[in-house]
Formats: sequence, structure tokens, C-alpha cells
Amino acid sequence: MRATFIHGIRDVRLGEVEPPPPREGMVTIRVAGCGICGSDLHYFLEGGIGSAQIHNPFVPGHELAGWVAQDYPALGLSKGQLVAVDPAHACGHCEWCHRGHVNLCPFVEFLGAPPLHGAMVEQLSVYPDQVVPVPRAFSVRRAVMLEPLGVAVHAMDLARTRLQETVVVLGCGPIGLCLVQLARLAGADRVFAVDPVAYRAEAARRLGAHDAAPTFAAVAEWTGNRGVDLVIEATNSPEGFHHAAEAARIGGRVVLAGIPEGDRYSVPAALCRRKGLKIKLSRRMGHVYPRAIRLVAEGAVDVDSIVTHRFDLADAAEGFRLQADCQDGALKSIIVPGEGDSPF
Repeated sequence: MRATFIHGIRDVRLGEVEPPPPREGMVTIRVAGCGICGSDLHYFLEGGIGSAQIHNPFVPGHELAGWVAQDYPALGLSKGQLVAVDPAHACGHCEWCHRGHVNLCPFVEFLGAPPLHGAMVEQLSVYPDQVVPVPRAFSVRRAVMLEPLGVAVHAMDLARTRLQETVVVLGCGPIGLCLVQLARLAGADRVFAVDPVAYRAEAARRLGAHDAAPTFAAVAEWTGNRGVDLVIEATNSPEGFHHAAEAARIGGRVVLAGIPEGDRYSVPAALCRRKGLKIKLSRRMGHVYPRAIRLVAEGAVDVDSIVTHRFDLADAAEGFRLQADCQDGALKSIIVPGEGDSPF
């Protein structure tokens, strides 16, 4: 079957893999769509993230929705049913799983993280606990967007937003755009956004930011040099941490949800220390799919407008290029292996 492979830096090609063999206890999914995530772009632009490096042609993708390939009566799943798929299968037995931090499980199997191939393929098999049924009215794009929305929900949980706070979101990619909306829902008094790409900053305004600017320096103007109570950083910049620390008020909070290019941050230690900042780093997500589904189903978060492009597996290289280079208004590109049975 067809699959999208990353062979090296900026080298994406169509290839073939064997269909997944039947495995007892697993669920076979026909892939309906797979989003290109910021972490996928790191593999595309840098060949890896930290210790997760591409050494052989690799199938990326973890923002996944698909159709159940056959009936699974014991699981309440029917052939043709649209589902989202949680890309993470935690071990369930380690100390961190027992503490409820499944996103930190060191033994996790995560789709699309080397060496485990991902979801930019026609079909794959997953564990039953990874299958997330979605409402019948959901489109493929909504089901795909539950994963990035879930990452944003987890970051907001760490942020512990308080009523009437001021918030700035640094980085207006798909997760940043979800964070802008969630900050408004959480009761923030003023929500600002920063992104150097004009169309991304404008998308933040459209989705609820009170104002947006190309650099963090605007925070001083917006707040009378005070800084904001909460900064949520969702960029790919090594300077993201530094900019977040500059934007935060004395005694403020910073949540780092982005992944920096080169796997390094650059930040003056004295800046964070003298402000007495409370800093948290966000990794993936926990069991947040039920909340993400409700947020979309009830119209509280708009994920539809974040999806701007779709590509076949054969054209995935163009999707990676447009999104990596911020061209043609690309926010979220979804790779669609074939025509499906439900509206995209």
C-alpha cells in the first residue's frame, strides 16, 4: 500500500509498505486523513527531534482519523465508523502511568515518532485504547484536529488560567490558534497573540485574540510595560523561551508548548530568576479527547477554519513545503490517502 516517506531533510517521497498483518487484539483502521504537525516539520527540516532521529526512510504522521475496517462487536465498533486515533499507547504499568502522567510514560509507543512509523499511509493497526469514536456529524477534518486541540487542552491544564488574567500566546500555528480560543473560554480578560507571519497573526485575531503583532515587543505596549500574567509559548524558535520570559510580568507564569529548532533554547537565566517566573513545559497530552470532542461538537472551538489545505499521499511533499515555509496561507495541511465515505 502507498505511504509518504521522509528520506532526509526536505526529502519527502511516495513509497510502498506492506499492509499491517492481522494481529489479535488490534483494530485495523483505514486512514481518512493525517495532519502535518509541527513535530513532523522538525523531521522534515532537521531530520529529527532530540534523540528521535531518522536513520532510514520513515513514515511520519500522528494526527489521525480513519474508518474502522471491520466490525469489532466486543469493542462496540462498526465497519466504516469514523474514529480519531490517539497516537500514544502508554505502557500502563510504570510509575508515571500510575501517577496519571501517561504523556510522560518512557515506554510509550507513539505513532510517527522514530523508529515507529506513523499514519501517512492507507491503513494501519492500533490498540483498542487508542481508538476514539467521534460523533456521527463529525467530518474527517474535525476528527483529525482533535489531536492538536488535545495538545492545546493539556497545555491549558498546566497553565491554570485564572479569571480576568492577561494572556499572550506566542506562535499562531494550529496549536497556538487553539490556545487563543481556549484562553478566551477560560475567562482571560485580554488575550494577545504574537507571530511574525502576517496571515497567522490575522487568523489569531479572527479566532478571538484581542490584538496580534509580529514580535513580543508589542506586549510592553499592550500592558503598559507590566507584562502579562500568563505566557503560552507555541513556537518553533530557539528564542521562544527568552521571548516568553520577556513578555511575562514579575511573578508571572510561562508554559512552553513549542519544540525549538535545533532542540535548544536560549534564555538569560537572570531574567527568569529576577522575575521569579513559574515555568512549566508541556509534553503531548493525557486523556483529553472527551473534552476536545465536546469543545468541537458544541462549537466552543473552531478547528474547521484552521485546516487550509489537503493533499494526496503522492503530493505530500508540497504540503510539507507550504506549511514549513508558511506559504499560500497554509495553517494546517491534511494528507488524505483516498476518497472516503464521509465529507472531508
